[in-house]
Amino acid sequence: MVADDEETSRCRIVRMDAKKLSEELHREGFLQTYVWQDAPGTLYPEHTHTQETAHIILSGEMTLTMNGRTMTYRAGGRCDVRAGTVHSAKMGPQGCRYLIGER
Repeated sequence: MVADDEETSRCRIVRMDAKKLSEELHREGFLQTYVWQDAPGTLYPEHTHTQETAHIILSGEMTLTMNGRTMTYRAGGRCDVRAGTVHSAKMGPQGCRYLIGER
């Protein structure tokens, strides 16, 4: 289990059923959820979002950098990024398919 309780992020391992995960996110107040897929090596340079986002990795991997820390998340990993937090992401060699929640 991966846990990170910093003020700007919360990460943990969760189940892999996208429908059930989406239902869980809705219960947590993430009103919009959708599955996104990126090609191998896709890079998102530093940016922010106006909403809090949850990212749950369904397959592949994503390396996320925020608050001076870089962590790689694989299938089952979850990372929440608070609104306004500067972060960047790079997808792994097989790309990444992930569920996103926004609130």
